[in-house]
Amino acid sequence: MFVEAEEDESASSNTEVESQDATVTVAAHQRKKHRESIPANLPRVEIIHDLPEEQKVCPHDGSVLKQIGFESHEQLDVIPAKIQVLHHKRLKYACPCCEGFLITASKPAQPIDKSIASPGLLASVATQKYVDALPLYRQTDIFKRIGIELDRTTLANWMIRCGQLVQPLINLIHEKILDQNILHADETRVQVLNEPGRAAETQSFMWVLRCTMPTCAAVLFQYEPTRSGKAAEALLRDYQGALMVDGFSGYNGVCDKNQLHRLGCWAHARRKFIDAQKMQPKGKTGKADQALAYIQQLYRIESDIKEKTSSEKLTVRQQQSKPIIDKLKSWLDKSIAHSPPESAIGKALFYLHEQWPRLIRYLDSGDYPIDNNAAENAIRPFVVGRKNWLFSASQKGATSSANLYSLIETAKANGLEPYAYLKNIFTELPNATTVEEIEKCLPWNCDLKNEKQ
Repeated sequence: MFVEAEEDESASSNTEVESQDATVTVAAHQRKKHRESIPANLPRVEIIHDLPEEQKVCPHDGSVLKQIGFESHEQLDVIPAKIQVLHHKRLKYACPCCEGFLITASKPAQPIDKSIASPGLLASVATQKYVDALPLYRQTDIFKRIGIELDRTTLANWMIRCGQLVQPLINLIHEKILDQNILHADETRVQVLNEPGRAAETQSFMWVLRCTMPTCAAVLFQYEPTRSGKAAEALLRDYQGALMVDGFSGYNGVCDKNQLHRLGCWAHARRKFIDAQKMQPKGKTGKADQALAYIQQLYRIESDIKEKTSSEKLTVRQQQSKPIIDKLKSWLDKSIAHSPPESAIGKALFYLHEQWPRLIRYLDSGDYPIDNNAAENAIRPFVVGRKNWLFSASQKGATSSANLYSLIETAKANGLEPYAYLKNIFTELPNATTVEEIEKCLPWNCDLKNEKQ
């Protein structure tokens, strides 16, 4: 299940901790002063502040003053949303002689046929909901303030239609992800009010796959009614490779069936000890501190090698991380026998013991990640949005939301501005008739250099 990933991977405490073999000091956090800057590419409007004519003479000898320069100060300004109407006129032509031939110019296919919503408007609504976490009912209030009456049901139907429109791109993204050697997976709850045969308060789930390989920066969300192993199988299909997940048993079936290299998440193991640390008497150190000291050392090594090549990472992990892992294992075996299983520290130790073969597998390759933070970071925008819009009304709505989150997060992973990308897709995709034309709309193939936002 999704839990917020730590912002600082190299530290989990600001205290000095002694382990059996080392003392690890974590520096206190210091805020860096940030000076706001204005991008050079923004349009400039010059506002000239001049002296009155009577002040342009020298008070000493009456000479006319000469301009020698100016002092400059720039401010950021915002122009509120501008609404315009795109009036499509399809010109008609007829033969003036025979009067028997009539032809009308065609109009490009639109994202929603016969709708008043343009690609730009649809992109704006989707960006505000799925990027900025702005619920549709709030967007209707914003539209009212600028004189446009749009009800929430209309906006919701537009988003469902957009989610259906991009389904071919989602299929291609899914295929691309499953072709990679290493994947991250996670899942989080979502409430869908109208699911056949289920009460409105029943929890459903949004599953996510993320790939961070150089060959594929992509994120896929998939709505499933349950958190069962069948849902994991539907997500991963016949995937062959390494899978980074937490200790959730729902992945057991597909990992066994597909013979996947299952990687364990050290961030989850660390959280268990952080929870145990909170239960310790104030000012006292204990087993939780010792475990965290070892884990901190592992993360410090990862921080030091993050810019190195895969082979260099593997060498460092074998030379530096493996000895720490061996010491941690020896300490674990001694500690678990003397800790009550139901205590916080007992649960942390048992989780570490149970997940141990998966946790140490990252030592086998320089490409393997140490934790599942990549998936948790990818799923965070959905979790933030869920706090505002709370639920999906239907399965169609949940599926469309999954599709749009997938497209937006994949666009962001490929350095694209979400609104510009969505506007381009909603313009080009309705007119794509071949696989090649559809593939040009994928985030890693889309060129927005000349796109006006």
